[in-house]
Amino acid sequence: MQGIQMSERGAALLNGHLRHVGEWAVTIPTGDLERGLVRWLEEILYQGSVEDRWLVESDLVIEEDCLRAQVLWVDARDVELEVEVKAITLHDLAVREVAEGEIVEGVEGVPSFEGPGWMAQVVLDI
Repeated sequence: MQGIQMSERGAALLNGHLRHVGEWAVTIPTGDLERGLVRWLEEILYQGSVEDRWLVESDLVIEEDCLRAQVLWVDARDVELEVEVKAITLHDLAVREVAEGEIVEGVEGVPSFEGPGWMAQVVLDI
């Protein structure tokens, strides 16, 4: 999501910004991973637009009732944007586990990959 919003120039300059470390967490309602993903993406939007913390990298851990991440962020005021994501939608939302050896074919701009792992599809409102 962050890569969609940044201009090419903004992406090229990103490594020159001071990075900060933090922990962000969101609750997952009753084990609903799809809703947990939406809440996580909403948290990224909130942090960037309200708290001026532009997410650069995250290491996610899914716990029983929460999604917790160690994050690296930069000052959002220093990031040059090209597109603004206004909201995360529930339209065509999908999250699923990919079995070992299963190949998920990519779509334009997204490479295919082989499991094990997870995949998600999210529609953004821009």
